[in-house]
Amino acid sequence: MRLGATLAHLSDAPPFAVAAWADRLVTAGFESLWTPHIIGRGSLIPDPFVTLATAASVTQDVELGTATVQVPLYHPADLAHRVLSLMLVCGDRLTLGVSPGSTETDFATLDRDYTARFATFQRNTGRLRVLLAHGRDEHADLAPAAVAGGGPALLLGSWGANVERAARDFDGWLASGYRRTPDQIIAAHERYRAAGGQRAIVCAIPLGSRDDLEPTGEVLRRYARAGFDDAVVLIGPGGPDPEEVRALLPRESSTP
Repeated sequence: MRLGATLAHLSDAPPFAVAAWADRLVTAGFESLWTPHIIGRGSLIPDPFVTLATAASVTQDVELGTATVQVPLYHPADLAHRVLSLMLVCGDRLTLGVSPGSTETDFATLDRDYTARFATFQRNTGRLRVLLAHGRDEHADLAPAAVAGGGPALLLGSWGANVERAARDFDGWLASGYRRTPDQIIAAHERYRAAGGQRAIVCAIPLGSRDDLEPTGEVLRRYARAGFDDAVVLIGPGGPDPEEVRALLPRESSTP
């Protein structure tokens, strides 16, 4: 199981300086860097596209991903343009985690209809796939097909019945370790694999202090034994050093 880290933290403390934090996480040995898409909840979570472009400029040979972009908060052509632009910086290191969204505040901030988020997600994701694959559709001409190149892998951040949808219709599944217990996540992972799912990532596993190191290490080992491909930790501003967290899962144990 590979070990990644989140570039943001979910607290009222000032944001991490993205470039320095990305460099430190990679130097500590993390194999992927991820960022969420959160807006309007009182603390500043930097824009995911700005964050990943910054991280890409100071790192090499490390995966960069969104966990997750709330698709209904964007016009699909605007989102496709942002993704294609980011690909010019990240190249094939970019992985796009997407979701319908789960927090009403984010939708209210941008005057979007929270109750319609699942229908909007399905409609917008369908158009997004076309634009990323071809660079254009009948309503927009964003880039030559050779530049679009098919777009990055799309992973679905989901729960409930959508776990099976992630297996059927997407390149992978993102499970939130921030909102669910390990028992719930492992049970959902069994359903995902039974439905034919491929890459499985548990993300946003929180570490708020050094006291979290030992229990988090056991959780990571449980996820590895369950067959997850990746785990992504979320280190808080008062959390342990990245080097201590990385040591919880030795690199020889992190390779599938």
